[in-house]
Amino acid sequence: MSEISDAIQAKCLAFGDRIIKLNDYLLEQAANKKPAYKIVKGKRVYEKSVPVYLQSVSNLCNQLLRAGTSIGANNAEACNGISKADFKSKSFIALKEARESLYWIELLHRNNFIDDRQYESIYGDCEELVKVLHHRCKKINDTE
Repeated sequence: MSEISDAIQAKCLAFGDRIIKLNDYLLEQAANKKPAYKIVKGKRVYEKSVPVYLQSVSNLCNQLLRAGTSIGANNAEACNGISKADFKSKSFIALKEARESLYWIELLHRNNFIDDRQYESIYGDCEELVKVLHHRCKKINDTE
């Protein structure tokens, strides 16, 4: 890999790390809001399914986890592609996944799962990835 590709991959990995930590944090925060059990005849009975208050944050987190970690995976695939077409295809998929991550981050923020400080930080990191990947994809198209 070239130095530029290494730098992009390092950003992708760092972002993936942040996404994993955010996912764990959000699920932990949501789980701590209410107990995952109810009292039946004086005994604590644990719920086996995902409680309603965890469903939306869990689903959003899952979507962000998939998209946010997929950026680096697709970037790695692009850098190790077997052809120029493979490099182009995987680069554009990495860009699409980064843009999708922006969407999920925005949705988490709009629904008060992440605060303004968290939002600005992680959204900014993702925007930077989008810009870098967009620049690379634009360059790919310009050289054809």
